[in-house]
Amino acid sequence: MSHGAYRKLILSSAMLATALPCMASINNGDFENWSSNSPNGWSTIDSGITLSASNTIVNSGALAAKVVVNTASQSNTDLLQEVTVEAGKSYLFSSWVYHTEGGIKARLIADGYQGYSNPALLNQWQQISYTYTATSNATITVGLRFYDVSGFDGSETIYVDSFTPGASDTTPPPPVGCADNTVNLALTTDNYGEETSWQITNAQGTAVASGGSYSGNNSYTEQACLVDGDYTFSIFDSYGDGICCSFGNGSYALTSAQTTLANGSSFQSSEATPFILGDNTNPETPPSEPTGYYVTAQGLTGYTLKTALYNIIKGHNSQGYSAIWSFYDLASRDKYFENDNSILDRYSENPTGQDSYNYVAVSDQCGTYNSEADCYNREHSFPKSWFGGTNEPMNSDVHHIFATDGYVNSKRSNYPFGEVGSASFTSSNGSKLGSAASSINYSGTVFEPIDEFKGDFARAYFYMATRYENVIGTWQNNTTASNAVLNGSSNQVFENWVVTMLVNWHNDDPVSQLELDRNQAAYEHQGNRNPYIDHPEFVEMIW
Repeated sequence: MSHGAYRKLILSSAMLATALPCMASINNGDFENWSSNSPNGWSTIDSGITLSASNTIVNSGALAAKVVVNTASQSNTDLLQEVTVEAGKSYLFSSWVYHTEGGIKARLIADGYQGYSNPALLNQWQQISYTYTATSNATITVGLRFYDVSGFDGSETIYVDSFTPGASDTTPPPPVGCADNTVNLALTTDNYGEETSWQITNAQGTAVASGGSYSGNNSYTEQACLVDGDYTFSIFDSYGDGICCSFGNGSYALTSAQTTLANGSSFQSSEATPFILGDNTNPETPPSEPTGYYVTAQGLTGYTLKTALYNIIKGHNSQGYSAIWSFYDLASRDKYFENDNSILDRYSENPTGQDSYNYVAVSDQCGTYNSEADCYNREHSFPKSWFGGTNEPMNSDVHHIFATDGYVNSKRSNYPFGEVGSASFTSSNGSKLGSAASSINYSGTVFEPIDEFKGDFARAYFYMATRYENVIGTWQNNTTASNAVLNGSSNQVFENWVVTMLVNWHNDDPVSQLELDRNQAAYEHQGNRNPYIDHPEFVEMIW
């Protein structure tokens, strides 16, 4: 069934997001008044929960409600009261909750079940809210229900405070107790809020805030307390059509202290935006190289220099093939073109415009593929069949293994890099497979990356010629393609046509910040560097 076939009808012009909130009084929503262990005004306190007044963990006023959930039976964990509403008026119902263990989540009830709290946000106040429009004069049920999630141990504590609107307020009070950075997410869902979710990850890729399970055509306010550092905000649509505009008018805005950190509405499956909190707005540029790293190569030229570089970079600490995924997650993000923190795929990246598709780190890794945009994988720019398949450390050496679209990678196969005269396949960003142009003095099938990355690949090849100087001379006859590229020596390594082309690519596409950053990340990952990124002049000095 198509998406449109089961889409709900779009709301009329009196949309919830545009209606003005009117008063509907919650009795004792601030939990300041108690009779024994029962908060006054709350008519339903199910037997699966017990309440008491808390004066230690409080969002506003002097007291909050400490709720201990003792059952996984979700029909027995309600905290409710009745509220009178008027036909045609809209009410913003809101509550603040505080998780201590993460095995329970709270769900807002406003004449039905609405959004959830995020149980992963521990030891901080967060808000759940829902805008309700009354269709008639009525008395409705408002409150919370508590749900067990993975990790529930049979008895967990959650705190509740500031349930609004009360007798004299129309908006929820601000949170207290965040000594770091308060980050606010204003989210308006489209008709299909259940498809929308989001998360904030820190520099280590760990989720520090997240949300989901939303209702359609509603406005939500989420909040997190974050320490200074680098983060990425990602928003997801499980169907893949974003939150605007065919089926409603969804949008989001992430802010902190009047600064917009991320915002948008139109995307497909996901959108990721990096941001920085605190004093890290101008982090130091990673050092180009450790002091003295190339000292033993000083004053040398030609293949003597190449051998000296081999002795410097050999013996790196191979982390294994599976570790490449985590390397990509940390060090292969797009912070250079769209700056959207998606995986930087050299076979689909459009350096001068919008990419045809984007990959979310980790969740979009291959996998199987039938066409472009299915998933990204680990492309051995120097094909592994040339050095004997899964032989280590070549098979996991990140200096020559790049994140690329799986389908385009399969099209490239193990053909040599080259310049195409007549293309049989062209990827979405213009990478080509086809017959070699006569100008490169080679006849055969070649794969040509776009100009933006030709220098990157050339320097990866010069690295391979140097790092594996002791064995690369024996790889020539492993495949037809390696025989076309390698000359069987350990000094020049490549056939003359390849040397000429790679040197031209190196000169025409100089070292970029992208390469400098990746070289540093590779050094931190496996303990060696690509000398031709640190010192581009070495190429001409050797070849």
